[in-house]
Amino acid sequence: MVRAMGIIGFEGDAVKIEGISKHRPMSSVSFLGRYRLIDFPISNLTNSGVNTIHIYVKEKPRSVFEHVGTGRQYNINSKHGKLRVMYGEEEISSSIYNTDVRSYLQNESYIWEDEAEYVIIMPSHFIYTQDFSDVMDKHIESGADITMLHKNTDAAKEKYFGTTTINFDKEKRVKSFEINRGQAKKRAISLEAYVLKKQLFVELLHKANNQSPIYWFKDIVTENVSNLNIQGYSVKGTVLAITDLQSYYDSSMELINPESSDLFKKDWPIYTRTNDSAPTIYGENAKVSKSLVANGTLIQGTVTNSIIGRNVQIEEGAVVENCIILPTSYIGKDVRINGLVIDKHVRIEKSKEIKGSPEQLIYINRHDHI
Repeated sequence: MVRAMGIIGFEGDAVKIEGISKHRPMSSVSFLGRYRLIDFPISNLTNSGVNTIHIYVKEKPRSVFEHVGTGRQYNINSKHGKLRVMYGEEEISSSIYNTDVRSYLQNESYIWEDEAEYVIIMPSHFIYTQDFSDVMDKHIESGADITMLHKNTDAAKEKYFGTTTINFDKEKRVKSFEINRGQAKKRAISLEAYVLKKQLFVELLHKANNQSPIYWFKDIVTENVSNLNIQGYSVKGTVLAITDLQSYYDSSMELINPESSDLFKKDWPIYTRTNDSAPTIYGENAKVSKSLVANGTLIQGTVTNSIIGRNVQIEEGAVVENCIILPTSYIGKDVRINGLVIDKHVRIEKSKEIKGSPEQLIYINRHDHI
């Protein structure tokens, strides 16, 4: 059992999926047809033995409440732990003040309520698998004030543009941070995940609030990097950073064959809310290749290199290529689409061809009838 409580924070304004983020927080964004982004950090925590988890939501919490429920699907034992969705309840004069520090401080009493000595903090827009019991062991052994998770990569230009990179000194301590603007291929990418004692965490929150009412937690960590012993922990295997529409699409397509990815392991399940809809029905003339198709869907046309969410209907003669279609959308007869990200409850039937590409994506807004 890991002696820590989990905190899943929300992202800053720089992390936003065009269109999709307008209707829900990043944590509840649909992923691979059946998951939500938040399923990955919650599964990492519960598989590591963390039973108490706080999920912080910046705005529009309804979809998060509906998806996570009581946490039963994540194997959280309600007798010994709890899953809570938290958000700031005090009125703010401007969105600039809606920071993670503000939300944490407004819920400070609930943070102290848990008896765990440590906190594990992470956002939901980085996708990876990690046993945090090992991170905790390394953190305690090192004597560090804070342990930060990072990914060493030689693809910093292509895959992690706009994220924060970490610079280390000769003793492997974190000495500085900078924004990845594609300066070099090899970088240590910060996953914005921290392990530290709860006492220090709360002290830093109050310090941040005293410094500036618009500080984020990572701002106070950056400001105190020379005063704290901050060590790095390198995450092995696949790490995906979802920061905009293009990275959302690219990350999804990278996992279009989940069996080939190290993210999905038999001994490390990714839990999600179950859906008891009927199996997918394939029509007599349906052709589907290199695609992920969720249950409850009716396919009578052609689908290639695409991800199809639950309860989607694709009529006969329709051709879907290189697309992500979120649940309950409808693609009409003889419609041809390529390079689209289609939000929920969309109907495309009057326009017979909409052509984007994997490099020039077109987003179709929720509830649109085209």
